[in-house]
Amino acid sequence: MSEQDHKDTLAEVLAARINRRGFMKLMGSGAGLAAGSAIMGGALVQNAMAAAPKRGGTIKLAWVDAVDTLDPHFTSSLGSVKILNNIYNGLLKVAYDGKKVSFVPDLAEKWDMPDDKTHVFTLRRGVKFHNGDVCDAEAVKWSLERVKDPAVGSPHGWKFEQLVGIDVIDDHTIRMRFNKPYAFLPVALTGSTGRAGTIVSKRAVEQYGKAFGRNPVGTGPFKFAGWRENESIKLERNPDYFEPGLPYLDGVQILLIKEPTAAVAAMMSGQVDGMSLSPFQFIPQLKSNPSLKVYGEVEGNYSYVGMNNRRAPFDDPMLRKAVAAAIDRNAIVKQGYFGEAIPAYSPISPPMTDFFDKNIAKSGRGQTFDLKKAMEYRKQSKYQGELNPVYIVSQGFTGSGGSGTRNSQLLLPMLEKIGIKPKIELLDRAVWTKRRNSGDFDMYDEAWIADLDPDETLYPEWHSGKPWNFVGYNSPEFDKLVSDAQDTLNQAVRKKLYYKAEDILMADAPLAVLAHMKVFKILHKRVQGFQYIPVDLLNLHSVWLS
Repeated sequence: MSEQDHKDTLAEVLAARINRRGFMKLMGSGAGLAAGSAIMGGALVQNAMAAAPKRGGTIKLAWVDAVDTLDPHFTSSLGSVKILNNIYNGLLKVAYDGKKVSFVPDLAEKWDMPDDKTHVFTLRRGVKFHNGDVCDAEAVKWSLERVKDPAVGSPHGWKFEQLVGIDVIDDHTIRMRFNKPYAFLPVALTGSTGRAGTIVSKRAVEQYGKAFGRNPVGTGPFKFAGWRENESIKLERNPDYFEPGLPYLDGVQILLIKEPTAAVAAMMSGQVDGMSLSPFQFIPQLKSNPSLKVYGEVEGNYSYVGMNNRRAPFDDPMLRKAVAAAIDRNAIVKQGYFGEAIPAYSPISPPMTDFFDKNIAKSGRGQTFDLKKAMEYRKQSKYQGELNPVYIVSQGFTGSGGSGTRNSQLLLPMLEKIGIKPKIELLDRAVWTKRRNSGDFDMYDEAWIADLDPDETLYPEWHSGKPWNFVGYNSPEFDKLVSDAQDTLNQAVRKKLYYKAEDILMADAPLAVLAHMKVFKILHKRVQGFQYIPVDLLNLHSVWLS
């Protein structure tokens, strides 16, 4: 089968699901994810098709966002995911046609649903891992079960909590059995943003053990070729990649540059071919350079200030509500994000078109700036007098949604008006992460990036006991709503459940939401064939150098 035949086969199956169960209507959380004014988009695909791709060459990229590990089942960094997406594949992958995101074949060429709790995937034939091992049904089963296994401890294991078992029907067919309908599955099975569905080599994992994250082996268009700590990561062309004719590049050189100003200078002078990300303050300068292309729009994300519910003073919901109401989000957008964001009233973001409340700014839902109300909440708090909570902030550039210390500095005078004067502790990113993960803070600054569905926006961060619920929020009512939303394939029902869950979360205020941000990729015009996908990916599969 050709690549288009693979897509057509899956498209036919999914279309059948629309008539029988409305499952793909449910997938509107991702399939309806639109970036209406995204720069380039579909026009870029046409431009890439107009010019004949040129083979060869090594692309040189300045990487300014953090890379923690190249083991996809353990990463928590979008800086890593952008690399992983070029080394590995999932059963499905994320695609973008300039208007909406969809889920299309990757390692799977056919998907069938005998019932609402059973998913049967027919795999591509002839796919091999970079070490020469065959990627067959047993390999896929092992990889998915690795994520689910509590003993492994993957932070993405929650995505397969409802998975009862995986059956190998034959060498190229697996059956996944769930204990209930599972709306989030299409996202979980993508090899990039899903992470849980990324297929890794069993032999390599067993060979390298904990060092697998520094010796990744996948099936993707590029093979891992080396990692010089704090300097560079190198990838080389996979000559046996299954997508016909791809990739065009011979290699990828990723320069790990912690200081964004150095990366911007290299980009402006043409010393590098692209940047994985850019701090917001440099975007006007980069856009003004006629040799560069800047891609990006508001994506599925939100930034926020988290408050530790486990200890004083933020074990008091009235104090948390006071903080949320005291924040002027328009000022944060203007000064913290240099206008390259929009105010957030709740976690669900505009690109999730089937779930986002377009009237939320006027509807009374969500968190809004109201200093009078903030002062009233403050008076009702059990903690009176001046408070000095510890506010941990990661030094320097913190990634797609981070703004370094700017947000914390902007928040200080706002909180001071309600008698809260946080003690800011500027920490190295690794120390900050350790403190956050252990709950050793009163407040912390965070951004949740590249979400395709409200489930990943709400469930792992705020459901009690889940891996990224660092503040210790616990609401049985909220837990039930987000769990129930996982269990229905009816998009309208899911929307109602998520709105109720959001309303509880925003009222309890374990976090104060700030903004939905634009996410940027910068490439030199000599870089051709790049296809922008609004989930913070940097796909190099079809890229070539003119």
